[in-house]
Amino acid sequence: MQRNCHICREPRYARGIRTIRQIAVLPYRTTEAGQTEVLLITSRETKRWVLPKGNRIKGLKSHEAASHEAYEEAGLVGIACPYAIGTYQYRKQRRNGTSRPATVDIFPFSVTTQLDSWPEKDERELRWFTPQGAAAAVDEEELRDILAGFTPPVWNPGLAERVVTATRRHTAERFTIVRWFQALLPKQGSFFEQFEAHAALTVAASDALGRLLQGGPDMPLHSQEIFDRENEADDIIRDVLVDVRKTLITPFDRTAITSLIGSMDDAIDQMNQTAKAITLYEVQEFEPQMRDMAGLIVEAARITADAMPLLRDLGRNAGRLHSLTERIVRLEGHADEIHAAGLKTLFKAKGDKSPMAFIIGREIYSHLEKITDAFEDVANEIQGLVLDHA
Repeated sequence: MQRNCHICREPRYARGIRTIRQIAVLPYRTTEAGQTEVLLITSRETKRWVLPKGNRIKGLKSHEAASHEAYEEAGLVGIACPYAIGTYQYRKQRRNGTSRPATVDIFPFSVTTQLDSWPEKDERELRWFTPQGAAAAVDEEELRDILAGFTPPVWNPGLAERVVTATRRHTAERFTIVRWFQALLPKQGSFFEQFEAHAALTVAASDALGRLLQGGPDMPLHSQEIFDRENEADDIIRDVLVDVRKTLITPFDRTAITSLIGSMDDAIDQMNQTAKAITLYEVQEFEPQMRDMAGLIVEAARITADAMPLLRDLGRNAGRLHSLTERIVRLEGHADEIHAAGLKTLFKAKGDKSPMAFIIGREIYSHLEKITDAFEDVANEIQGLVLDHA
């Protein structure tokens, strides 16, 4: 499995000229209407629309340096995914009129706060765009593609009339989950909306988890947000299970259906367990690796929410679904590495001096790992649907 794709050999544009390696955030937020918006800023020299970016900072991980640039250039505070979503290249203009090639690693950044004042406030313009609007505003082709693909295409309800009859790879003679999905919607129009609503609650809970692991006086509010969203998700899964029981399908297909929604629910359940453990043990400070895992969880939740509407038309969206689920699987692998490193660091710091602190920290790490495992299960279920349809 390929990991750390943002850490690679620096390309050369010409002999003797090495590219500058930079980092950037892709700041995003969800509006009250449920729409995703991304923020762009103007560059100081050319005044073109760009992402908050800068050079890597010694002593900071790449996503930490990118978060610093988000504050310096745009007054943003948020949760950075420690795994880059992609890279793009451009030519960095110098004050003497020359330019130098640069490669930029982009880290998704869920914005939690937009400050009223920041160091470069008077030097740049800020604007929130739709992902498509942001793609149209930037000059770099690779960046344009990343922005345009940040959210799934708009679903056309008319396509719901199509009924797909594919054969599940395990048992050719029985009804497929794909057929059930697409045949059910015209009769019970809330089914897909229930899945999408559950995913939206998971996004909200993951954002609250990211805030919770940053510490601070608002920790009880963030914990309560997770508890509330998990309760709402339980209501949705109960409705889905009732619909499943009312529908004439084989027991095997019923298991497949509940596996997908069950994997999604496992993720938010473990977020709930994480918040409960933090509240029970009155934990106030968190290891950097815990915060990094939270950043991965926020990104995995966003991708899952992106994927849900695409299930309405598996044929048209197979390529996009494959790309999204592949990233979730890679995030889970990266989370395993962070988890192992975090436990090792925690044991060295607390193992002998404070065994109880180590046990509590290990429990929190365990819950965080189970969240990422659940998202990988969601990805595997979706990949199974895509293969069935193909």
